[in-house]
Amino acid sequence: MADTWLTSLITATPQEGFELAITLSRRGVKYTQPDAQVLHKLRPEYSNDAHELTAASQVIATNFQTVAAANNYWRK
Repeated sequence: MADTWLTSLITATPQEGFELAITLSRRGVKYTQPDAQVLHKLRPEYSNDAHELTAASQVIATNFQTVAAANNYWRK
């Protein structure tokens, strides 16, 4: 995946920032495991595991912290 899709971490609102954090997290998984068949095969395992879902939420939260800092926490 060499396509350039992330040109900035700057977003207009915290909601857009959170959505960007989710996108960053999902893209990270796709970069780590580019085989869509494997991803779909594993989904039932992690989607029903509370620990795995918590780990996914932590990754999103970390990415949201990064986006929020880049946006100066949306202070004007």
